[in-house]
Amino acid sequence: MITQLKGRLVEKNPTYIVVDCNGVGYFLHISLHTFGMLPSDEFITIYTHLSVKEDAHTLFGFISKLEREIFRLLISVSGVGPSTARTMLSSMSSEEIQQAIASGNVALIQSVKGIGAKTAQRLILDLKDKVLKTFDLDENAVASHNTNKDEALSALEVLGYTQKVSGKVIDKILRQEPELSVEQLIKKALKSF
Repeated sequence: MITQLKGRLVEKNPTYIVVDCNGVGYFLHISLHTFGMLPSDEFITIYTHLSVKEDAHTLFGFISKLEREIFRLLISVSGVGPSTARTMLSSMSSEEIQQAIASGNVALIQSVKGIGAKTAQRLILDLKDKVLKTFDLDENAVASHNTNKDEALSALEVLGYTQKVSGKVIDKILRQEPELSVEQLIKKALKSF
């Protein structure tokens, strides 16, 4: 199985890249997250997953091993194929997917295009224990982190900010300072608008 490629980035698109490895061009499907994180230099290392079906061999590329691991966990769930997993990784970061699954946030997972309530619930049911164990997350910390975020989002909505905009701001703040209280989170978010 092809697990990583090192080579020259020949073509770069939001949904795919072409990497030249010693004269052989590999076409890799990528997420928007990987696209945004690709270095500006010509030579790259990209982690891969080869999806084999009876009618196609499809190569997926990831900027990090973590993203590839999340992709593999997602496609292990019945009803979630590589395209849906790639869409999830394009809509949310690997960390956000981990948090959503670990905290049982059906609404957040369901907000991804193409994922219904049943699939979101199946993802949580099948992957919650694996995510907590594999990524060594503390379930209580995940739950309180999620509660703080939800309370801050509600407060900002009352103040007139849309959930989509304030959600992005809060996620950015929490990535840098995950231990903030609800009050501190709201204050920092208001300064960021």
